[in-house]
Amino acid sequence: MSKPVIIMWFRHDLRLKDNPALFHAVDIAQNTIVDGVKAKVLPIYIQDDTAPSQAQPGGASKWWLHQSLTSLSTSTESSLQLFSGEPLAILQALMAEHNVTHVLWNRCYEPWQIARDSNIKTQLKQHDVEVLSCNGHLLWEPMQVLKKDNTPYKVFTPYYRKGCLTRTEPRYPQSMDLSIDWCTSNSATRIELADLGLLPDIHWYGSIEKMWQPGEQGAADRLATFIAGASRQYREDRNIPAVTGTSLLSPYLHFGEISINTVWYALKDAYANDPENEHCDTYLSELGWREFSHYLLFHFPHIPTENFNSKFDTFIWRNDPQDLHAWQRGQTGIPIVDAGMPELYQTGYMHNRVRMIVGSFLVKNLLVDWRAGERWFWDCLLDADMAANSASWQWVAGSGADASPYFRIFNPILQGEKFDKEGEYVKHYCPELRKLPPKFIHKPWEAPSNILQACDVVLGHNYPKPLVDLKVSRQRALETFAKSKEDALHANT
Repeated sequence: MSKPVIIMWFRHDLRLKDNPALFHAVDIAQNTIVDGVKAKVLPIYIQDDTAPSQAQPGGASKWWLHQSLTSLSTSTESSLQLFSGEPLAILQALMAEHNVTHVLWNRCYEPWQIARDSNIKTQLKQHDVEVLSCNGHLLWEPMQVLKKDNTPYKVFTPYYRKGCLTRTEPRYPQSMDLSIDWCTSNSATRIELADLGLLPDIHWYGSIEKMWQPGEQGAADRLATFIAGASRQYREDRNIPAVTGTSLLSPYLHFGEISINTVWYALKDAYANDPENEHCDTYLSELGWREFSHYLLFHFPHIPTENFNSKFDTFIWRNDPQDLHAWQRGQTGIPIVDAGMPELYQTGYMHNRVRMIVGSFLVKNLLVDWRAGERWFWDCLLDADMAANSASWQWVAGSGADASPYFRIFNPILQGEKFDKEGEYVKHYCPELRKLPPKFIHKPWEAPSNILQACDVVLGHNYPKPLVDLKVSRQRALETFAKSKEDALHANT
């Protein structure tokens, strides 16, 4: 009998520390002895080619994943084995090569993953392989948080305050002796990292790789930097795009390079002497919003492609391809909107306040379907996450759970003047406007011709004229919404 092997299937948990499935895999390996031979842990990552097209990672996420797998391979002493294809077939092939006694993974919550994992678990158990799945991605699993009538929450505040905070405290991060006995025998079907095809042929990510350090150590460093600095003014600074007022942990959390439990308790421990600190509480509630998005996806699996609120199904979108293209290129003529796109392309990230502004402008001022914006963000964001992306776009569109009402239309001028008073953010990402005084930086079309000339701004030449009149497009959006409500009412009578 060959030596026993415990398979640790890494997914959205590309880390060693506080990894529940890995913790149990090591524990099982240390206590599994067959014919006097102790079991070893075989770490694997599978690129699931059978996943729905909408779930395949976008270009920016692929770059991050490549770097993260490189980091994880180093952490596993080059024992990490990579595969591409149908997960069940790959696991069965490994079972044919090794004496596999257990397979472990941390649970995923996207609908297609739930169905896939359930089938795999059933199939493996039929071959006398023990399967253990763990929660390594959320503070509170969605199936455990329900209202008194056993229906899911649809509004964030009661979900978070009643459904989550009144429950048992989230699991405290696990500590583990990281002296792991890895299985080093290579599978015949394993592939090299380059074979996953994650890096593009064109080196467009130069500025991105200068800003980010993907991997477990990069996540730990980012958390430490946040706690020592931006967390102390988080409540106010999180809305100021010109400063680093947020944690920038979202891509690390998405890929599981740091656990949500580690972040949660790091903040609580840092402010243990000030348990009601408003900055800490505000940040923890933002982690709660992350939980809520996964909760919604679990209970309402249609939200990545369909309106959460069906009354929006009758909404008539303009969907002008030229408007969408101008928005994608940062050529709308609305400075705070246009600044968001260069930030996205140069950093793989967009400030959350700006995400709301550009999203509202696309959906409400341009009347472009929120799904077009969701798909664009999916391809361009390093932290693209099915749950957060779909929930956020439906929130800004007004069609989601606990959504911003449709008639709440962000005024990008007022938003810019409030959160980018001196225009520092706009000047950085729209350098053609950098000479404009703060009075006109968010509305250059109102600047007198002599000021535009002195500031080297020629509207329609080196900076576009506004794509739409904000007042007119706002009224158009409200009228379209009113008509959709009327159409929905007639459809139900």
